[in-house]
Amino acid sequence: MVKTLIKHGNSYALVIDKAILELLRATPQTPLELTTDGDTLLVSPVRDSQRQKRLMASLKKINSRHGADLKRLAE
Repeated sequence: MVKTLIKHGNSYALVIDKAILELLRATPQTPLELTTDGDTLLVSPVRDSQRQKRLMASLKKINSRHGADLKRLAE
């Protein structure tokens, strides 16, 4: 999907379609985090801290069990 920025006062806005918000389980009131690597813009909903803690625990568990295999696959 290609989008164009629209003028909003002295700034520009990106309109996010309702279907995409539904996929993200986000509403217009959901805080969004913007990150970039200098080339790509990533927009993601800010999730609660408990969810983040569970995710990090899961990632740690996966890395401890399969980290070497994942590293070899990445080569």
